[in-house]
Amino acid sequence: MNTKQLTASLGMALVLGMGATGAAFAQSNDQFIALADYRVGPYGANGQSFYGGFIDYLQYVNLKNGGVNGVKLTWEECETEYNNAKGVECYERLKGKNPVTKGTAYHVMATGISYALIDKTATDQVPLVMMGYGRTDAVDGSVFPWAFPLVTTYQMQASAIIKFLADKNHGSLDGKKIVYLYHDSAYGKEPIVALQAESKIHKFNLIEIPVAHPGNEQGAQWLRIRQENPDYVVFWGWGVMNQTALKAAQKVGYPRDRIVGSWWAGSEEDTIPAGPAAKGYMSATWNVAGKQVPLIADIEKVVYGAGKGNLQNSAKIGSVLYNRGVSAAVATVEALNTAQSKFGKGKVMTPVQVRWALENLNIDAARLKALGATGLLPDIKTSCEDHEGSGKVRIQQWDGAKWVMVSDWIEGNRRLIHPLFEASAKQYAKEKGMTPACYKM
Repeated sequence: MNTKQLTASLGMALVLGMGATGAAFAQSNDQFIALADYRVGPYGANGQSFYGGFIDYLQYVNLKNGGVNGVKLTWEECETEYNNAKGVECYERLKGKNPVTKGTAYHVMATGISYALIDKTATDQVPLVMMGYGRTDAVDGSVFPWAFPLVTTYQMQASAIIKFLADKNHGSLDGKKIVYLYHDSAYGKEPIVALQAESKIHKFNLIEIPVAHPGNEQGAQWLRIRQENPDYVVFWGWGVMNQTALKAAQKVGYPRDRIVGSWWAGSEEDTIPAGPAAKGYMSATWNVAGKQVPLIADIEKVVYGAGKGNLQNSAKIGSVLYNRGVSAAVATVEALNTAQSKFGKGKVMTPVQVRWALENLNIDAARLKALGATGLLPDIKTSCEDHEGSGKVRIQQWDGAKWVMVSDWIEGNRRLIHPLFEASAKQYAKEKGMTPACYKM
């Protein structure tokens, strides 16, 4: 298994794939962050950008501020190849690296791996952060106290997309036909319950069409779409599946400006390889692209100016997934700041303390502005009852060269979607013999 360990406090970096030999392990006076990532395989390009941004922000905090109130950040990567079994192996390898903290928070950027780890992390009392992915009924912290599907869940994203489409049709989708084309995995299946509920309210005909992993074979699916001739396609793709879909849509003559993808199907890694076939395509997002965000510009200046950037291709700085990785790291570091404000500034935080902070996050517009991160993510305010904290997305459109925002923030139908979370969480609790209750420190 390819493993890369980076220990920022010692200024060390290993070339991807070399393994941990010779690298310094996390020290007890450092704040350790485990990253089960992927940089190879059909989804590797996406992981390179996302985790490049994530690690660059951790490096930035160390270089710019000397860490979090003096506590240096360290981290280690473990290559999962977006494979559930390897994701579990990485968790077992990484969870005990730091003798004091046993990890600040665990990031996997894979819904399937999140499902495989959600019980393990609860038993081990390690926060599992699923930022824009993962098991969505973990919004209910009384049942899932150690899991945090931060920012916006798949169901709320799907609901927001339907709201966007309804607004384009003067508020009504009555009688419309919408195809849901999705990655046939836990990731792709998560929004189905929300779309089915929305179809009953808005009275549109929902057609569900799965695509097998990794998604580079879609001929039959797009022939069916041509036959169905839907008004819109809601698209839940990932990796190579995305550019394949855009090219297939062009081939069968389906307008790309009637396709709206998820935020994992809306990056430069998806559109640039698709060439002209991508023009007009839309997707949801929770972060802007570009270097106009002051924080992104400063990361390039401070981190790459010092020769410590994580990306091999620095042209990806400011891309959708790079900026999204930065946003995920911002939320993580803000959780550390929140924890230190309660349990002691300048101290290494334990997983229990970080868990409390993740459940009491309040990243408002003023704080984002102070960080230079306005637009990187929406306001987040979490609680025991709401481990999501936002529920908002924006819609962006590819103009042939760059992403352009075509909506303001859109919140999904909370009154419709959150009861679905609660019902699912209660069923989980019943199956596990649990009594839902907010975690007590």
